[in-house]
Amino acid sequence: MELDQTKIPQATAKRLPLYYRFLENLQASGKHRVSSSELSDAVKVDSATIRRDFSYFGALGKKGYGYNVNYLLTFFRKTLDQDELAKVILVGVGNLGTAFLNYNFTKSNNTKIVMAFDVDETKVGQNIGSVPIYHLNEIPEQVGEDIEVAILTVPAHAAQNIADQLIALGVKGILNFTPARLSVPEDVRIHHIDLSVELQSLIYFLRHYPI
Repeated sequence: MELDQTKIPQATAKRLPLYYRFLENLQASGKHRVSSSELSDAVKVDSATIRRDFSYFGALGKKGYGYNVNYLLTFFRKTLDQDELAKVILVGVGNLGTAFLNYNFTKSNNTKIVMAFDVDETKVGQNIGSVPIYHLNEIPEQVGEDIEVAILTVPAHAAQNIADQLIALGVKGILNFTPARLSVPEDVRIHHIDLSVELQSLIYFLRHYPI
């Protein structure tokens, strides 16, 4: 079945990797069938939302039976392009950047940081987590057309200039961990993740919206 991905709500699209990871764990444990309520308990998304999410993709399950784990996993692997490797670069090898390099999305089949950049001469030329680190000035020579995504973990004042360079080289997606709110063209997707803001938000909701 051919899907028009643009008709899938963005909220649903964001939950698909969560479902996929849980289904991988189920398959590894030898389970062949799962209900929406079991999925709900595991991923902390209510059953009605899961059923609605799945409904966008047609008849993925049967009433009274639930969902076939292997079928769902195969379906979402194709939907999420899990068999197509997405090469990612990282700019900024500080504490957070180093953590990313050591982790390097080991639980993902289709995402891998292939190179990193920094200005610290003690890091340039080294490998962290098997990822080579180049000087920031080498971005134009090292970043090719096969790089679509970049992670920014640099000081806020440097973020916009670096983003501009990357976009000029063909990068279409940026995961921005700096406090800077970057300006990008309409055809570039950017996700801002400010850890301090998220923490402050959590504390605020904890204090003012008790569960």
